[in-house]
Amino acid sequence: MAAWVLLALAPVAAGALLGFASYYGDHMVLQKEPAGAVVWGYGEPGATVTLALSREGGIVVMKKLVTVKGPSGTWTAVLEPMAQGGPYELTAAQGLQNATLQDVYFGDVWLCSGQSNMAMTVLQIANASRELAAAARYPHVRLFAAAPARSDVELQDLERIDLPWAVPTAANLGHGNFTYFSAVCWLLGRALYDARRYPVGLVQAAWPGTPIEAWSSRRALRACGLLEDTGSQLPSGPQAPSVLWNAMVHPLLRMALRGLAWYQGEANVLLHREQYSCSFPALIADWRRTAHAASAGQSLPLLPFGFVQLSTYRRQSPDDSFARLRWHQTADLGVVPNARMPNTFMAVAMDLGDEHSPYGSIHPRDKQTVALRLQLGARAVAYGERSLVFQGPYPARATLEVTKGLLNVTYSQELLWRRRDAAGFEVRCSSQRGWVPAPVVAVGSRTVTLALAGCGPLVLGLRYAWAEWPCDYQACALYNSQGLPAPPFLLDTSRGASGRAQAAGSKELLLLPSS
Repeated sequence: MAAWVLLALAPVAAGALLGFASYYGDHMVLQKEPAGAVVWGYGEPGATVTLALSREGGIVVMKKLVTVKGPSGTWTAVLEPMAQGGPYELTAAQGLQNATLQDVYFGDVWLCSGQSNMAMTVLQIANASRELAAAARYPHVRLFAAAPARSDVELQDLERIDLPWAVPTAANLGHGNFTYFSAVCWLLGRALYDARRYPVGLVQAAWPGTPIEAWSSRRALRACGLLEDTGSQLPSGPQAPSVLWNAMVHPLLRMALRGLAWYQGEANVLLHREQYSCSFPALIADWRRTAHAASAGQSLPLLPFGFVQLSTYRRQSPDDSFARLRWHQTADLGVVPNARMPNTFMAVAMDLGDEHSPYGSIHPRDKQTVALRLQLGARAVAYGERSLVFQGPYPARATLEVTKGLLNVTYSQELLWRRRDAAGFEVRCSSQRGWVPAPVVAVGSRTVTLALAGCGPLVLGLRYAWAEWPCDYQACALYNSQGLPAPPFLLDTSRGASGRAQAAGSKELLLLPSS
């Protein structure tokens, strides 16, 4: 009798035909060693499902027997750890039924999530035609996109799929505006493949215009007091609390994953902005905890988590909401990884403003530089390339020379003063109200000297690049020799921020947050 082959792309009801869960399919990448890939699906409750992994040609390299649980009608298997490579066939058999996945590879699987800057497709970015043409050179970077969906309860499987697992092509990378496939995710995966030279699986779950609350579980929101508002204050639709977590993230965390990439924050510039320093670390911790448990321990407890710091919006805007949100993205510590956000990495994007973007200045088209900076962090933090410089210079201390009216800021790395006319530093002084510019008068190998004329004997605060649009394209004041920008920072002793003022003879010493 000929075998009945069923390629399941949608959930199969309990008691119905055998099938894999929705996000398993031909051309997929499963997580390689040292983790064991997690595979699950549907079948007849109480029945035994035989899983067989075989090389193309029928040579079986692994078999697993699992029982379909009732009443959910689901089965789950953790495969033995596999080295990178392929292709393989994965077959699930139950009685006379079988479902087979073909062209399966083992490599690293990354989940990419967020709002519109994550959802921007390759068709929308700079040099789009060249990038789309390059897709054919990366047949082992595989793509999957969950469709936008929301739910009031946590789902076990995806309801809809935009892109089943696929080999990259110009068509599926350039499908449409803010749909699929994510340019940042693709460029990150492509760069990781170039660096690691083995298969990479990219899973997109993004929805434009959505706040962090929609991507957070109710547990994470309660931890930050974000479910205490009255019903009239909580957003609805895809902005409602937990609805995207429930429908688009929770199901995917049953897979074994290598890392997470996140590009979100614009929607929180005016929504619970000051709580973002809690809600973002809470989301990271909750996603990690859930992924580790749901994957039977195969995803790391501290799953690497990379994110993009907010870019720009309105040139010369006096509003500092973007600056404050950037600061909160680091849990108010300026750089990552830090004590509140371990095993994380960040791509600074405040110098990539695109005033003429046809998608609005909030959507800059240079996603290549974003992905370059993101993959440096991934390689350093997730893959342990400790000698790799993955973030720009950050201040370690500042010394005030009272008699000369100068403030010397010492940085952690060698400095390049890229734009001598670029404004950047501001101070709060004991003799003045508010923040005032502090012009740069000299830059040494690791020191910036600022002029503080009329500032008085005490500096109460110091900040850098604290603006909605801090500088022109790739033209902020300070970079390192690798071309990475110095990130923004804030020291404001009057608000209890990190740092302290200490008298030191004729000098005032400010100790700043350090990495």
